[in-house]
Amino acid sequence: MKKLLRYSTVCLLLLTAFGSCKKYLDINKNPNAAEEPPISGLLANTTYNTAYEVYSASNYTSYYVQYLASPNPASDVDIYNTVDPSTTWYRFYNIMTDLYDMRKFAVQKGQTDHVAISDILMALHINMATNLWGDIPYSEAFIGVNNLTPAFDNQQALFDTALNMLDAGITLLQPINDTTIVDSTSDFIHNGQTSAWLKTAHALKARMLNQLSKTNSYSPDAVLAELQNAYTSNRDDAQVTSFEVRNPWAQVALDNAGLDLDGWLSAYFVGVTKDSIYDVFDPRLPLIGTITRYGDYRGTPNGKGRTGTGTENKESYLAVGGWYSSDNSPLQIITYSECKFIEAEAQFRKGNKNTAYAAYMEGITANMEKMGVAETAITDYTTNPVVAVGADALTLQRIMAEKYVACFLSPVTWDDMRRMDYDYKGFMLPQNAALNTFIRRLSYPVNESSANSAHVPDVQLTDKLWWDQ
Repeated sequence: MKKLLRYSTVCLLLLTAFGSCKKYLDINKNPNAAEEPPISGLLANTTYNTAYEVYSASNYTSYYVQYLASPNPASDVDIYNTVDPSTTWYRFYNIMTDLYDMRKFAVQKGQTDHVAISDILMALHINMATNLWGDIPYSEAFIGVNNLTPAFDNQQALFDTALNMLDAGITLLQPINDTTIVDSTSDFIHNGQTSAWLKTAHALKARMLNQLSKTNSYSPDAVLAELQNAYTSNRDDAQVTSFEVRNPWAQVALDNAGLDLDGWLSAYFVGVTKDSIYDVFDPRLPLIGTITRYGDYRGTPNGKGRTGTGTENKESYLAVGGWYSSDNSPLQIITYSECKFIEAEAQFRKGNKNTAYAAYMEGITANMEKMGVAETAITDYTTNPVVAVGADALTLQRIMAEKYVACFLSPVTWDDMRRMDYDYKGFMLPQNAALNTFIRRLSYPVNESSANSAHVPDVQLTDKLWWDQ
């Protein structure tokens, strides 16, 4: 009854937020008479949909890092053809607008906790968006109908803006640590726990600082300092587990089962987890994908497409009821296991192999425990010589190989692959690739390129982002 009451409450808040935002953004009304959306509704809308932005971005990045593959040959997203990400772009700016408004109204009302949360989530959106596209509109993006052609801000400058927002959020939350905000039922991510938001701000900052590994600004000490104040267990993870209907990946799995083909596992991901690339079977694979008619797991090569009609169960797909694709599976934003792999990388780059190895092993174990892998299977995997290489033999490639599996379906893996110049064992260009090298960014939406052509940067899909030089 308690869960039902909370679910009914948050659904009402979402409806209130959606209705309020529609009224607030109605361009046919006098802007001087605009209605103010309730902050509780904005909090519900932004926390709920932030996880959906991760999913929306992953609809592209999961193909670029070969978690998923299209069942159709030479699919645009598989082979690096230009795609139109207008829906993802629109979703990002819709929620960023609500975050902008939530902060403005929270400042007016003196609600420090809501100001901090809006800063943290805006920083996350800026970081994700710039990592997809590069330069994006920001400083002129939320003026409204007075400026429908906003200028694009420099991606590197926006990186600093996002870091400053995280710092601002941390500063605001520190005096109210271990308290609960008034409308805690509106917070889909941390249930209003300010201490949890404080940890998430530090975790996100560690992730961002780690993205600088190819630049002169990279500092492993700075990364590790943030992790000291970030997550300490799986219980800290930033995620959403309550949905209006179901987890969107669950919908993908259901659609595929209904022959609306989607959610097919890539041959590369299956190769990594099955044993053909690293010679060890990963017990997480049965919790993710389906078994084929042959009694095993088989992926689809990116760019090649399916081997049969798509109805013969010859390939593996996201499983209906799988760990990532059940109705209430967590839609993850950033996790403890990701933080442990960030720590492993930073310690390795600093030369502390023993500490790096301990973090590497903890990242694997934590992810498996969260997914419900049996203790004996965890032990078998973490003691296998392929995985248990020892501190002296630990390599950055081994750390990133395990992070690749633990961060399944997360857009952060595309950031990692670009930082690593796609140097993952066995990783190759998709078949029928439209480019002669790996993709480095998303194309800008068609609508934006048409309506705001004077400001949209002229870039190629092979042009590297500022931190990827």
